[in-house]
Amino acid sequence: MNEPGQDLKDAVNRKASLAQTISAVAWSFFGVRRGRDHEKDMARLNPVHVVIAGLLGAALFVLMLVLLVRWVIGSGVAGS
Repeated sequence: MNEPGQDLKDAVNRKASLAQTISAVAWSFFGVRRGRDHEKDMARLNPVHVVIAGLLGAALFVLMLVLLVRWVIGSGVAGS
């Protein structure tokens, strides 16, 4: 039987590349992922890296929306 917290230590020590982590997070934002790929991700991704990449992805998404809205309002397309 594992020591308390050993599963978390094992998960944090997983080694996946930055590209693999970003790819998994991007697919999760898009909402399409095969079950087999999801299982592979769960086995190799570091949860801390996934959380950081998710927060950065969400911030980038919000920033892009804000810039798009400012551009549309500034261009006069939305006005009457």
